[in-house]
Amino acid sequence: MKQNEYSLTSLVAAFSRSYHSRNDTPKIFDDILAKDLISEEEYKNISENMIKGIQFFNKEMGEKLYEKPKEILKWVTQIQLSPTPLSRSAFCENVLLHEMNLGVKQYVILGAGLDTFCFRHPELENVLEIFEIDHPATQEFKKKRLEIAQFNILSNLHFVPMDFTHTFSHQFLVNEGFNNKAKTFFSLLGVSYYLTKEEIERLINNLFAHLPEGSSIVIDYADENLFKEKGMFNRVENMLYMASVSGEPMKSCFSFREIESMLEKSGLLIYEHLTPTAINESYFSNRTDYLSAFETIHYIHAVKK
Repeated sequence: MKQNEYSLTSLVAAFSRSYHSRNDTPKIFDDILAKDLISEEEYKNISENMIKGIQFFNKEMGEKLYEKPKEILKWVTQIQLSPTPLSRSAFCENVLLHEMNLGVKQYVILGAGLDTFCFRHPELENVLEIFEIDHPATQEFKKKRLEIAQFNILSNLHFVPMDFTHTFSHQFLVNEGFNNKAKTFFSLLGVSYYLTKEEIERLINNLFAHLPEGSSIVIDYADENLFKEKGMFNRVENMLYMASVSGEPMKSCFSFREIESMLEKSGLLIYEHLTPTAINESYFSNRTDYLSAFETIHYIHAVKK
């Protein structure tokens, strides 16, 4: 990300969650508040850009769905935009709620973007401390949207402006009330692709250096086929191109052994690993629309020993 620019990917991810909540059945992940953080003009503009971009995404589908703009938008959103943001959020929040039963008291969202977890779960105000970490420009953008939407900022939500992709600071968290002795759950979603392997390893090591056993993380990552796999309707190739032209190029991918070894160096053991096939079975089976798990993308829940 460039200085003083909010993340375009966070806006598009919020659009995809909003579209799903408004239009799709059955729901994979129902973010009923995402629509409140995107203006109607932005929603309309993103929709129009996706419809106009059908020739880029797939010329054959553009010809087949000619003069059916709503179907084109559905196709582009469900094929290209929605699968990963929806399924990784569903996986992450299911794991988090389970970990809370095992004593987790703090939730740190790295690269929070326009996340709405805190506002969808006001009942957790006195149960779970939530720390949203993001680039200062993106966080200021979100704060303005929360103000416009008249969302009530609950006492357990803490904003921590930080470019953690370069330097992670526990002190910034502590300054906002973070407790290094409390069992903590991290989410690192939609971030790992944009960092080098060295940056990811350094970040995870820093995250868990001072935390107790049982603290854990959910992370999504791209496997070793990221830069070789075209994907259904070339959607993996399209993803790489769109990330590049938006100024946030994808940089890293891992074999399972590589990411397992990296996590072990930080004292973490993989508790659950979902491959694209497993993600498809868990979140996309028996659907009659275009939604399906994205090729090359995996989810992991890793726990500190």
